[in-house]
Amino acid sequence: MEHGYAAVSTRKVADGAGVPLSQIHYHFGSKEQLILAMLRAENDRLLDRQATMFSGGGSFAEQWGLACDYLEDDLESGYVRVLQEMIAAGWSSEIVGAEVRDMLKAWEELMTGVISKSEQEGASLGPFSASDLATLNAAIFLGAESMILLGKDVEQTKQALRGLGAVIAMAQEGFTQ
Repeated sequence: MEHGYAAVSTRKVADGAGVPLSQIHYHFGSKEQLILAMLRAENDRLLDRQATMFSGGGSFAEQWGLACDYLEDDLESGYVRVLQEMIAAGWSSEIVGAEVRDMLKAWEELMTGVISKSEQEGASLGPFSASDLATLNAAIFLGAESMILLGKDVEQTKQALRGLGAVIAMAQEGFTQ
C-alpha cells in the first residue's frame, strides 16, 4: 500500500516482513498474486465497513457524505492507488483483470442492494434500475479517484463528489413531498 504496485518488489516485501524471499514466492507465486491477495483482503475489509455504514441508518445523502469521508481515508491508506494500478494492470493481464472485476462487482452488488432498499422504501429511481445506479456510482467514484491520483483539481473533485450528496438530499426531499 505504501509504495503502490509499480514500485513494489517481492524482495522489498520480504525484507520488510523479515522473511526469506523464497517464502513470498512459495506462498504467493508472483508479485501480481501477492498484491492481489493484499488488495482482496483490504477490499473485503472496506466492503464490510461500507455495509455497516449503509445498514446504520440515516439518509442516503448522509451516507454519501460518509462515503466521501471514507474516500479520504482510502486515499491516505494507499488502497485507492493500488486498486487503480491493478485496474490498469488488468487491461493487459486477464488474471488480474478477472480478480479486479470481481472486487468491483462486489462493490456494485453492495450498492445495488442499498439502492434497491431505498426504492422499496418509496424512492423513485426514474428511468434507472438499482443496478444502473450502482454502475454509475462506481463510475463516479473510480473516475474521481483517477483524477485525484493524477493531481488534477483535487479539491474541486472532492467538492464535486460532496456536491452530489447535496443533490441526492434535494431529490430525497422531493420524493417525500
